[in-house]
Amino acid sequence: MSTPPPALSNSSPELPELRLKPREDRRIAGGHLWIFSNEVDTVRTPLTAFATGALCRVVASNDRFLGYAYVNPHALICARILGRDPDFAPGKSLIVHRLQVALALREKLYSQPFYRLAYGESDGLPGLVLDRFGDVVVGQTGTAGMEAMKPAIVEAVVKVLGPKALIWKNDSGARELEGLPSYVETAIGPDIEETVVEENGVRFFVPMGRGQKTGWFYDQAYNRRALLKYVAGARVLDVFSYLGAWGLAAAAAGASDVLCVDSSAPALELLQRSAAANGLHKVRIERADAFDALAALRAAGEKFDVVIIDPPAFIKRRKDIPKGQAAYRKLNQLAMQVLSRDGFLVSCSCSHHLGLDDLMVTIQQAARHVDRFAQVVEVGGHAADHPIHPAIAETRYLKSLFCRVVQD
Repeated sequence: MSTPPPALSNSSPELPELRLKPREDRRIAGGHLWIFSNEVDTVRTPLTAFATGALCRVVASNDRFLGYAYVNPHALICARILGRDPDFAPGKSLIVHRLQVALALREKLYSQPFYRLAYGESDGLPGLVLDRFGDVVVGQTGTAGMEAMKPAIVEAVVKVLGPKALIWKNDSGARELEGLPSYVETAIGPDIEETVVEENGVRFFVPMGRGQKTGWFYDQAYNRRALLKYVAGARVLDVFSYLGAWGLAAAAAGASDVLCVDSSAPALELLQRSAAANGLHKVRIERADAFDALAALRAAGEKFDVVIIDPPAFIKRRKDIPKGQAAYRKLNQLAMQVLSRDGFLVSCSCSHHLGLDDLMVTIQQAARHVDRFAQVVEVGGHAADHPIHPAIAETRYLKSLFCRVVQD
């Protein structure tokens, strides 16, 4: 694997050119940020001439400047646009500007500094995620170009936020597609094992550097708040509970009994600590595979008034669609089979390749399979700290359906 070059600044020499084929510039001119390898004029600007992570000038076949980008010649998405001002080449100053713009939005939306600060393409920083936990920032670089710009990113984060610590949580499977290694490291500040996030009146212990994703799922925040009106006096089942963000909030909002199911022992240990610290004694935990646990609860005749299923993405690539759809259908069927006669199901999917309409169909198929009638009463997406890029459908991935499920 080629060694990524250092990020360049405004004073850098003229960057190499990446030229597109005729009529392949329309999507980029329309606001999209991704360039696919089959759109590049590889005769005039061969991709093999670029080092992994190199910066370049993108031009149309008629020499029109389209933007600055970084390149990964080995990936299907071979380049991603970073900026469109010809006088403002990518570097620390551009990242500082992007982070300042992103921060201004979050400060309008949130009274406390707990949110996703940078959401990749939607904040003009393709391949970069930064989650803020007060004075701690956890980052992920998902592309070779952003990996190459890490020194500039660190400097920009320090300038804009001045955090106590910045942790790189670069251990996602998506990095393999970019030919990047998996690692976790502290870029600045002391090593921090965990922090506390407060949501819906509950304080949660959150792992830094050793949990899922960046440690917490800010994207579901609005949907977890929407749950609260359904749970007073209810028996609640939280499947794929992780740290209990759904289940503990339900307990604090007046649920009579809460069972949290997850396969991760470290996550359940933190969940138990959070429950105890908040005096939520109605919360029980079970370490188990979600499908096995639901089947066992059904066999035992258990019934719940509210069931939440918030699984990881079952469909990560297009080729996974048939198998993933079957998994979502089975999961929803099992969940409905442990619902009371007039219960509520919160069914979530973070798979981009399973659209909202597809999830609706899955709910309907599951309901008919178990002779139930489902009504979708509320539709949720990701929170406002995950803004959607209108030109990039992939930035809209999260679906949460609140369904009333009754006997047919």
